[in-house]
Amino acid sequence: MADKFANQSDSTNSPARDVFALVPSDTAALSPIPKGIYVGSGGDVTLRAVDSQADATYRNLADASYIAVRAIYVRATGTTASNLVAEA
Repeated sequence: MADKFANQSDSTNSPARDVFALVPSDTAALSPIPKGIYVGSGGDVTLRAVDSQADATYRNLADASYIAVRAIYVRATGTTASNLVAEA
């Protein structure tokens, strides 16, 4: 199937070109770094953005929420949301 957008440059504003199930971990960095995170089942998500020096917690996210952040870590500790999908 032809990809009409194959010659378009990728940016943080363009649609994701890859998706993968995101399993929170206190030590493993995300690779590739996603453009954002889809939250299938709501709760809290504790993460560290690529340019941050500390973790932050997004609290009380609803089912089917989207976090528009480039995260290097999504921590198991402090994350209660589930069915997370990273969009890269």
